[in-house]
Amino acid sequence: MQYASLSLLSFIVSASLHAQSNNNYDVERVIVTGSRIVESIDEVPASVVVITQQQIQDQLKVTSELQSLLATLVPGLAPSTGTSSNSGQTLRGRAPLIMIDGVPQSTPLRNGSLGVRSLDASTIERIEVIKGATSVYGNGAAGGIINYITKKAAKDKPVSGHLTVASRFSGTKFEDSFGARVDAGINGKLDKFSYVLNASYEENGVQRDAEGDILGLTYGLTDTNTENYFTKLGYQFDDSKNLQLTYNYFKSIQDTDLTNIVGNVNLGVKTYAIEVDGGATLIGEPQGPENHNFMLKYTDDEIFTNTQLTVDAYSQTIENTFFFSTNLANPDEGFDGGQSVIESEKKGLRATFNSQFTWHDIDTTVIYGIDALNDLTSQPLVDGRMWVPEMDMENIAGFLQAKWVLLDDIIIKAGVRHENIDLKVDDFSTLRLCISAEQCSVAFDVTGDTLNFKATTYNVALRYNLSEGFRPFISYSQGADISDTGRLLRTATVTDIALIHTEASIIDNYEIGFTSEFDALRFEFSAYRSTSELGTTNTFNQETGIYVPVRAPQEIYGYEGLVTYRVQDNLDLSATYSWVEGKNTELDVYLGGKDISAPKGTLNVNWQPAEGARINLNYLYVGDRKRFDQVDGAYVGDQGPVDSYQLVNVNGSYDLGNNWQIFMGIENLLNNDYYPSRSQVYTYNGYNHKGLGMTINAGATYQF
Repeated sequence: MQYASLSLLSFIVSASLHAQSNNNYDVERVIVTGSRIVESIDEVPASVVVITQQQIQDQLKVTSELQSLLATLVPGLAPSTGTSSNSGQTLRGRAPLIMIDGVPQSTPLRNGSLGVRSLDASTIERIEVIKGATSVYGNGAAGGIINYITKKAAKDKPVSGHLTVASRFSGTKFEDSFGARVDAGINGKLDKFSYVLNASYEENGVQRDAEGDILGLTYGLTDTNTENYFTKLGYQFDDSKNLQLTYNYFKSIQDTDLTNIVGNVNLGVKTYAIEVDGGATLIGEPQGPENHNFMLKYTDDEIFTNTQLTVDAYSQTIENTFFFSTNLANPDEGFDGGQSVIESEKKGLRATFNSQFTWHDIDTTVIYGIDALNDLTSQPLVDGRMWVPEMDMENIAGFLQAKWVLLDDIIIKAGVRHENIDLKVDDFSTLRLCISAEQCSVAFDVTGDTLNFKATTYNVALRYNLSEGFRPFISYSQGADISDTGRLLRTATVTDIALIHTEASIIDNYEIGFTSEFDALRFEFSAYRSTSELGTTNTFNQETGIYVPVRAPQEIYGYEGLVTYRVQDNLDLSATYSWVEGKNTELDVYLGGKDISAPKGTLNVNWQPAEGARINLNYLYVGDRKRFDQVDGAYVGDQGPVDSYQLVNVNGSYDLGNNWQIFMGIENLLNNDYYPSRSQVYTYNGYNHKGLGMTINAGATYQF
């Protein structure tokens, strides 16, 4: 209770900004993620965050990394890891499902935690975040949904577009840190045909901490080249029928000749990278993701009376290559380590009907349909060994969601979804892995099978728009989750897959909250609790030296607050605070930092000091979290203590006229010397790199 009281006090004394521009106001007030149809936020009985185009553009002036953008603007999302991996960046203590226009980018069967970086921020129109377990989109949304809504074509121009050129470099030590970025796009509408074309390329130099040292290379962004090519083509058959084809290609590869100097969390020695005389040879293949996404959407606004039909078909291939690790060694077979690759292929089809009508003078919306998905995922090693066998999932789900609006002010929602999942795994053998010649795991030959999961999940919620000053809501929602089955399979210690603890986890999510508006002042507050009978955490096996999954009941609880204030027409302020905690209720022990983040507060200021000028300031506070004792004199697993730290980012832009704009952003303006929270909680070798020191980004944009 002491922690909760301190956290609540911190929230009360905070102040924050929710940047809103008049041009984007209408867009901000509607979402599509929560129910798959366009609906007003004022009719959503849940915690929702919509990140607008203006906010995205502000953050792009500082960094293109979506992790940092989301951590700055989404209460309840853990701080950025400062790397290419979002492992540990949970949403309310559980993994979120990352999507592009509703198509999953995460690989829940073997969650490699790289889904946040799935496209370039310049391609995004807005981001919708729905918090809390939900089954609206199926497996993998235990913590909620982060949906990247891509840009649409301008309706009033045959051709419009932009070109942005920027450079980025360290403010602590310039040497080898220079990077360059270019993104360009055109869009428009020609009669019934519309198009959006966007391309970006970014080349990072070395990234340096506040002391000028190069950040560690484990999931690092030093010497990373990132490219994104996006195409969206549409054809409007008539006023009600539309066909849209989307293709997105994203690749981000680290190719460096540096080498890691591995530190130690317990000794307070950081991991950093150095050049080697004569040049180093990177062990293994360059690390990073490469994704292809195809999406075909057909919409008929009047398939029959008062009913809209949307059909989505999609195909996706993902190849995430990880760094070389000595933890994958087997000296007896001549392997001094290994490098894994998550390979995933998804094919899906979704049919959604939306019927709207009046029933006994009550405005009623009914959403119903069928989802079909085939997910083929495995995790081989580059050297040919198979770490996680191929998992072939067939998922058929039917759903029904209803919304009733009573007396214009009372919104009731209720729904049900039934999942039928078949997961086929052939016979396989686990790997014998050694952290030393004397300390190895035991390999098992496992008989495969087709596992069947059936789950019916429910949700019900109520919102009462009593007045502008008080709009309370309460909700209960369930999610069905079989995520990270691959982690369970690769550490199996039985000879039959049927004996592995692979059951689906049903997550019960309870939330209560309210919004209040008083002229220029707005409050939002919510408190939540989620429980599950089967979580997935890790424990260290002292005998083998391997971290193995533990499936035990979990309880996660917390609260979030937001205050926004429009001081005057050209000045906005806002502040957020979020606090979360969780326990393994079977053993009555706290969950580690992989799941539970330290408290987080943000302060944002948007100021337009003159016509055409804009200044944006972001302040981030990450608090302490010290729940664990040392084991034999050292912290283990994800149980390192978190010491608080603070960061300030600032950016500004000025319109030169003739469609030109110049801008500059500074990340870590005060050059704070700190370890990101994940670097503090993860005690694994190579993870404890420091945070990025002061880094400057400057460039220009031309729009036409």
